[in-house]
Amino acid sequence: MPRLLPFLLLYISSLAHAMDWQDSPQLARLFAENGARGTFVLYDVAADRMVGHDRSRAETRFSPGSTFKITNALIGLASGAVAGVDTVLPYGGGHLALAAWERDMSLREAMALSNLAIFQGLARRVGLPRLEAELARLNYGNARTGGALDRFWLDGSLGISAVEQARFLADLARGALPYPAGTQAAVRDIARLESRADWTLYGKTGWPAYPEPGIGWWVGWVNKGERVYAFALNMDMADAADAGRRVSLGRACLAALGVL
Repeated sequence: MPRLLPFLLLYISSLAHAMDWQDSPQLARLFAENGARGTFVLYDVAADRMVGHDRSRAETRFSPGSTFKITNALIGLASGAVAGVDTVLPYGGGHLALAAWERDMSLREAMALSNLAIFQGLARRVGLPRLEAELARLNYGNARTGGALDRFWLDGSLGISAVEQARFLADLARGALPYPAGTQAAVRDIARLESRADWTLYGKTGWPAYPEPGIGWWVGWVNKGERVYAFALNMDMADAADAGRRVSLGRACLAALGVL
């Protein structure tokens, strides 16, 4: 019996920390009505409970795409690669996918415009060894870069699930990540999307080209009174016409669950 005790304690601990998951018929209907194949997860931090659609997909890792800009900003600030979210960074010159990206700008502006060039430059400033160490420290998805310094969040090397996204963002929302409080507050500030009388919405979209079909993300959290609700949506993307559906479907899910 003494030899079995450590294993029994580990088993009991795993049960105690097992995820409390609730399938939502409302969310299933919304995905069906929108003809969307994907998942949505809402993490109620106070209740330590997740409500969602398609748990299997919610636990499947995909490339995070531009949702990684939140983490990239955190690491860049914490490492000293950039002094602050309003420090202007060079875009590198040349023609880019969007003309709006073709100028030097701050992380605040780059987050709003989802400027890939600025965040790639930030990753190069941090350097691969520090990025890999911080990903492991944050337990961010599979924490893999594949050695691709400025594309690992786009090319399939780095993978994270909707469940992991929601837990990570819940920690950021509460200032519970292993970074200075001021660093976390600064990133929360540039991720803020909208404020109303009784709630504030934070979030970031993403659309990596890997795998096919592309996976579209919308992740974030809602502060509502004293409660924090972190969320993550991902869905299959057939073409550019699907881009707007990430946010519209995500907001519909938040409304259906009474968060917005």
